[in-house]
Amino acid sequence: MSFQAYLDTIEDKTGLTPRQLVAQATEKGFASPGTKAGEILAWLKDEHDLGRGHGMALVHVIKNGPAINARHVGSGGVHADEKDELWLDGKASKPADWGASSH
Repeated sequence: MSFQAYLDTIEDKTGLTPRQLVAQATEKGFASPGTKAGEILAWLKDEHDLGRGHGMALVHVIKNGPAINARHVGSGGVHADEKDELWLDGKASKPADWGASSH
């Protein structure tokens, strides 16, 4: 599953866009550099019933923003994405060409 697919599934499960979840995490202080992934995962499990895999995708976005390492883009691997930036504003607002590869 691509990183973007994880985020899209999180939206399906929670009814919230990734950006909304990042905003909640920021309000709770989870975006600070000293916050451990386990703290964020516990919150995501308790309040949004997300498991570790989906939670870790959000941990990355909460701590690092929407950019992902370009080595995963177009790699053909299990977690390959089409772009080096993740769409956080919800599936319904995603441009039709967002997933189109630029390679």
